[in-house]
Amino acid sequence: MVFSYNWLQSFFKRKLPAPKKLAELLTSHFASVEEIKKKGNDFTLDIDIKPNRAGDCFSHLGIAREIAAILNLNFQLPETKIKEDKKLKLKDFIRVEVVGRGTCQRYTAKVITGVKIGNSPEGIKARLKVCGLRPINNIVDIANYVMLETGQPLHAFDGEKLEGKKIIVRFAKEGEKITTLDGEKYNLDDDILVIADSQKPVAIAGIKGGKLPEIDNKTKVVILESANFNSQVIRRASRKLNLRTDASLRFEHGLDPNLTEFGISRAAYLIQKIAKGKVIKGSIDIYPKKTIAKRINLDLSYLKSLLGVEISRSRIMDILKKLEFKIVHSPKESLRLPTGQAKFNILTVEVPTFRLDIFLQEDLIEEVGRIYGYEKIPVLFPVSALIPPKKNYEIFWEETTKNILKEAGFSEVYNYSFISEKDKNIFGNNNLIELENPLSVDFKYLRASLIPNLLKNIQKNQKKAAKIKIFELGKIFRKNKEKLEEKRMLTATILGEEFYQLKGVVDLLLNKIGISDVWYDNYKPTPEESKLSLWHSKKCAEIKIGQEEVGFLGEMSDKISETLKLSQKVVLFDLDFEKLAKLASEEHEFRPIPKYPSAVRDLAILVPPQVKVEEVLNVIEITGGTLVRDIDLFDIYEGEELPEGKKNLAFHLIYQAQDRTLSSKEIDQLHQKIIKTLESEPEWQVRR
Repeated sequence: MVFSYNWLQSFFKRKLPAPKKLAELLTSHFASVEEIKKKGNDFTLDIDIKPNRAGDCFSHLGIAREIAAILNLNFQLPETKIKEDKKLKLKDFIRVEVVGRGTCQRYTAKVITGVKIGNSPEGIKARLKVCGLRPINNIVDIANYVMLETGQPLHAFDGEKLEGKKIIVRFAKEGEKITTLDGEKYNLDDDILVIADSQKPVAIAGIKGGKLPEIDNKTKVVILESANFNSQVIRRASRKLNLRTDASLRFEHGLDPNLTEFGISRAAYLIQKIAKGKVIKGSIDIYPKKTIAKRINLDLSYLKSLLGVEISRSRIMDILKKLEFKIVHSPKESLRLPTGQAKFNILTVEVPTFRLDIFLQEDLIEEVGRIYGYEKIPVLFPVSALIPPKKNYEIFWEETTKNILKEAGFSEVYNYSFISEKDKNIFGNNNLIELENPLSVDFKYLRASLIPNLLKNIQKNQKKAAKIKIFELGKIFRKNKEKLEEKRMLTATILGEEFYQLKGVVDLLLNKIGISDVWYDNYKPTPEESKLSLWHSKKCAEIKIGQEEVGFLGEMSDKISETLKLSQKVVLFDLDFEKLAKLASEEHEFRPIPKYPSAVRDLAILVPPQVKVEEVLNVIEITGGTLVRDIDLFDIYEGEELPEGKKNLAFHLIYQAQDRTLSSKEIDQLHQKIIKTLESEPEWQVRR
């Protein structure tokens, strides 16, 4: 954007710095100056204005305001005082109608009669030429001059050439055409906003005027237009017509609707002074929704912490006032603020409506910082406390668990959280949650268990791999009475009769995550549960930690295996991961490597079905004392080969002393003592 140095100087009584020095100041505080050129007795400054500052700085007045703040100078607004003619009435010359909501935020018009068309004064023509515009006549030149000066585009119509003495702001109709001031013809459509009289379009709104009502040597009545058009509407029309002008450039970036009044008053003053026109009293001003100045609370302590330097309260207020911000409440005045905010540290600032880029107190702080001078802010290393983030145990135990299973030879799978109607019929579940709008028939229900999708993984891959070991850690969803329950489960499965291998994996996993007191209890479902259960009725155990059940370990039911046509038996465990995460611990008891060897003896015992594994373990532990280092249940069996009403429990007993090597005789004696104690129970029988 090109600016005249002499024009900027006219806003000040004091001499401005030389063009090069002024360019340096503007660059360090506001925007970069791309080029400085000597033009006759003047200089041009080509300033790179950022788009967010187009609303106020696409004008000499806006740049002068910035210079005043940077150099701490007073600048004067251009003269706008006019003498109005009270004898004539506006309505006798023009009526204005705006059609289409949101297309025109404000439309202001004035009527000036008895104008004398001629050349503009040399001063105006020189400034227009410096800024790249060609002088035409005094009326057109004044409209262009005021646009460059204030940033508000204006347009002048010959009032006697408007049909019906009417201006209508509307969208063009299909098939309408217009010839612009430069003689170019354009086909219009209903995307293009136009200024029309009662018959036809006379200008492309916000872009370019039409040829028909142009100002010429015979013009006596000037209708002066100062409007604020919707930026999106103007941008769309400009692109569609491939027509970009100084006016459209400003409208596309957005302008302050309150600028129309100042712009038209300035133009009317110059026309009255130069073209000797009579300004009819009043103006047409269509302004449906007034733009009101925003108010922002500026926390001075926050300003200090953000800029890293203490600026006095009076200096902050002075900077804001120089930029034409108003201090509505100074720190010494009463102010209601949210609880905990000190009112004496707050400035309530009213933002002028021409500053379209200011929304937050951070924006105000940036204004203070740049005018104060970033170079005055000392360079300091940031000082802050480095606080390590709080450990997320949910993620920690999840990653730990996955790594343990990966090292045990398992592969992790990720399945969808849905199952189909067919899956429901195969696996059975009355607690499924049905989706109101499923993506497909295969995703009709939320899964209530991870098992169905894992079994389908095995079904699809069993022909490609003889050994499949997979696991999934994910969420399940089910109805629990009237509530919907969501929880995370851990399920692993092996294709093949590997019950004890999988039990070993469970023991390994729980041991690695610091959970002890793990034992397995025989699971005996009721007849009703047996019909619906996924588990084999005689090859399933509850996994317990203390007295709390945390999951199941067992073989898949024959019915499911046959339905899915699985090539081998499938064993799996299903654990409540949320319970595991609560019970897990990073602390592990240190046990030194034993100095003396251990000995293993196997023991199998027949007991009634209702006898719990824990009862047998208690007898063995009490009888064996400290010499029984560990007891491992490796088999629970119920079948036709056994006596009726009996189940078989098989254990590995590990004997070891801390202070000596146990002799075979000692081990045999202790083993027999345990057998004798077990058989002292009437219905218990140790198998030999």
